[in-house]
Amino acid sequence: MSISMYQASVPVSIRTLNNLIGILEKGAIYAETKKIDPSVLVNSRLFPDMFPLSKQVQIASDIAKRGAAQLAGVEAPKFEDNETTFPELIERVQKTISYLDTFKPEQIDGSEERTITLQMRDNTLSFQGMPFLLYFVLPNVYFHVTTAYNILRHCGVEVGKQDFLGKP
Repeated sequence: MSISMYQASVPVSIRTLNNLIGILEKGAIYAETKKIDPSVLVNSRLFPDMFPLSKQVQIASDIAKRGAAQLAGVEAPKFEDNETTFPELIERVQKTISYLDTFKPEQIDGSEERTITLQMRDNTLSFQGMPFLLYFVLPNVYFHVTTAYNILRHCGVEVGKQDFLGKP
C-alpha cells in the first residue's frame, strides 16, 4: 500500500495543528487558574536566543500553509504576525487549518518531483516535492509545535506526550 503526498501532508499538518490548539488552550487555562498574566506565557522562550511562544506558533502555521500551497503550486495567504494573546494564536491556527481544509488530494498528489524553490535570507534552497515535504515541511512543523509545547511545559503547564500526539 502506498501513501500519497496529500495524505502525508495535509491531514498530518491538520492533526498536529489541532493538537497545538489543545496545548494553547491548556496554556490559557493555566494562566487564568494561576492568575498569571497570559502575556508572560505568550512571550516566554526556552533560551534567550530562541523565538517566544507566539513566534513558534506563527512559524508552525506558516510552514504548514505554505508547504501545502507550494506542493499544490499555488500562493499561500499571508497572515500578519501580530498575535499577542492565546485567543489570537488559537484563531491563527484555526485559520491555517481552515485553509488546509480547502486542498483536495488531486492538487497535491503527483507533486513528488515538482521543483520547489525557497528564497531564504542568505540563500536559495531548491527541493523536489517529496524531499521538500519529508525533510523540510514536516520537520519544521514538528519542531515549532514541539518548541511551543516545551515552552508551556517549562512554564508549568500540565501537558504531556499525549497532548502533542493527540488522540489515536
